[in-house]
Amino acid sequence: MEYKNFIFSLNQNVAEISINRPEKANSMDESTWMELKQILLFCTDEPEARVVVIKAEGEKIFSAGIDVMNLLMTLRKTVEDKCEGRLREKLRKFILEYQQIITLLEKCNKPVIAATHGGCIGAGLDLICAADMRFCSSDAYFSIKEIDLAIVADFGTLQRLPKLISDGKARELAYTGRNMLAVEAEKYGLVNAIFPDKKTLHEEVMKIALTIAEKSPLTIRGIKQNILFSRDHNVSDSLEYVANWNASMLFSEDLTRALNALTTKQKPEYEN
Repeated sequence: MEYKNFIFSLNQNVAEISINRPEKANSMDESTWMELKQILLFCTDEPEARVVVIKAEGEKIFSAGIDVMNLLMTLRKTVEDKCEGRLREKLRKFILEYQQIITLLEKCNKPVIAATHGGCIGAGLDLICAADMRFCSSDAYFSIKEIDLAIVADFGTLQRLPKLISDGKARELAYTGRNMLAVEAEKYGLVNAIFPDKKTLHEEVMKIALTIAEKSPLTIRGIKQNILFSRDHNVSDSLEYVANWNASMLFSEDLTRALNALTTKQKPEYEN
């Protein structure tokens, strides 16, 4: 499949999504958002895709976030109405639709890994906060830049980032708009690890993705679902949820293959 603003591939059960607008600092205009939605829906529905990796082309920046001028033009056309109430209703719908594109990373039933180099700004940070894991190169930095546009960030960073790092640190970044450098991002848990450069970053992230892709897809999907449920519920409800999950899913063909592999000392192979 070919896209205007992304390079997409699916090999060895790993779907790689690479933002491909380096001449525009990998900013996201309307067509980029719509393509991203299409790709994420495909990855969710495609059994062969067991892991998703999100990265970016170019050497200097992962994403500068929203293509502000393009999106403002789209917004004006979309919400125009002589009735103030209906205009506000359309604006709310517009925001919710773009939020839902980011949320597709969470709703995707496969692990999503973000590989970030250079700047990860605004909507770029929204995007990676919805991923399962984040890795970066040593030149990476992260910024909630909306404050400098007098906008309350509304695509998910304010909701997800305080669950990834300390609440106070998330507030500091949101209020100041300053850059959080790679070392600080690792210290506070935003990224799992730092690699020396973009090439090494992509190589190491692919190794992790391939390791996950070898595991039972049914079990991986269950783990993601249970982690997300536990994030948003108390311990008691989450324990009951995983009990119900395993009561439904435990006795699978994957379990049989995993147990056989322990006996034969051979790596198990699983159906998608």
